[in-house]
Amino acid sequence: MSISLTSHRPGLAVALKLGAIFLFVIMSGIIKASSQEVPPGQAVFFRSFFAIPVILTWLAARGELRQGLITQKPTLHVVRGVIGTTTMALTFTGLGLLPLPEVTAIGFAAPIFTVILAAIVLGERIRLIRVSAVLIGLCGVIIMLWPRLTGVNNLGDGATLGALLLLGATFLRSVIQIHVRQMVATEHTAAIVFYFSVTASVVALLTVPLGWAIPAFEWVMPSNQMVGMLIGAGCLGGLAQILITSSYRFAGAAMLAPYDYSSMLFAILVGYLWFGELPTLIMLSGASLVIAGGVLVIWRERQLGMERDKTRSVTDPKA
Repeated sequence: MSISLTSHRPGLAVALKLGAIFLFVIMSGIIKASSQEVPPGQAVFFRSFFAIPVILTWLAARGELRQGLITQKPTLHVVRGVIGTTTMALTFTGLGLLPLPEVTAIGFAAPIFTVILAAIVLGERIRLIRVSAVLIGLCGVIIMLWPRLTGVNNLGDGATLGALLLLGATFLRSVIQIHVRQMVATEHTAAIVFYFSVTASVVALLTVPLGWAIPAFEWVMPSNQMVGMLIGAGCLGGLAQILITSSYRFAGAAMLAPYDYSSMLFAILVGYLWFGELPTLIMLSGASLVIAGGVLVIWRERQLGMERDKTRSVTDPKA
């Protein structure tokens, strides 16, 4: 996302980013707890629809409500919404089939896939460092998924399906990253945030008719407690998005990116306290490689950014 720094306050930026990541993990925990009662499409609707009031309030408070409602290319938002909704549905389904730390670890592969897609779609050149990062990350993914795909660590018939769904969701998340890179050229960040929740809510509603043919997609009347939890998940998701967006106003993306991996610590804590889940040694080993590959990608992107800044300082007469 293209957000200009309001001021350089790294401590505040880190606090906002960590707060957002923690809220996202709590939100994931709520979705996981609801997965036995509520179908993925319905969970996506609650997550998206009840984030809208939070986002609108934030935009109004910042005086960016007009920018958040105006778009130059609505089609881009529709594509973003469809891909994002599919990603959420796959992730929410996977949450019901796998432990929370494992779901989080598989998601760490997104930067690896983003590098590959950037080379294919955007024509970015990948040199030795990023090639090495991709190979390290892919090895980690294989290690994490191997027990699921071979049935060595059988935790139920749904474990393999959950792993495949989450791998698909992770790939789609990298597609979104490439798509958003193209969107920021014409669309305001506030519009991207707002219209994603709107489009995702509409797309999620389209899953209602699917329930007539596929029982797994059939919407249900949740208990009052579950309704409260799902509304809370939507509000937490909206608040977390606000905190992440705000963090980039006080520090650069390259500096904040490594803190994404703190979600593993939060996921282990929440997974153990809420669901009694503990990560396996194989999963932690694979996750470590994926994180190493991701950090290498982040470091290389930061180096490339510094090189581009040096070039601009020499060639731009206004610098």
